[in-house]
Amino acid sequence: MATHDKSKKATIPTPKNFLIPVMLLHLRDLNAHGYELMEKLTSFGIESIDQGNFYRLLRQLEKDNLVTSEWDTSTGGPAKRIYSITAAGQEYLDTWAGSLNQYQQLLNNFFNLYNPFYTPKKRNSEKQDND
Repeated sequence: MATHDKSKKATIPTPKNFLIPVMLLHLRDLNAHGYELMEKLTSFGIESIDQGNFYRLLRQLEKDNLVTSEWDTSTGGPAKRIYSITAAGQEYLDTWAGSLNQYQQLLNNFFNLYNPFYTPKKRNSEKQDND
């Protein structure tokens, strides 16, 4: 008989496809270089990002016309690519938001059935915002 230790929290990797809308969401509000965008994703809650895969994904998003980039040489240091969302990227993000909204409804139904008294734990930053 299997026992479950509730004190151990499983770390589930973020699906690669979910990175795309999260990246686009951040680029919607901020033109950023890759490292800055990676920091935003980490603070968003995506814990493990492979740097090589991250930059390959950015290049693929550019090939797919979801983001655009240009070289920034204004800082005096080495030139950095600054990424921006395109109109096609915004449409893609809007589509994902609609899908996630439907998925959120399914999750709410799941948790209402799983435990009608369940309320998700708030992260520390959310608790501070509400205080």
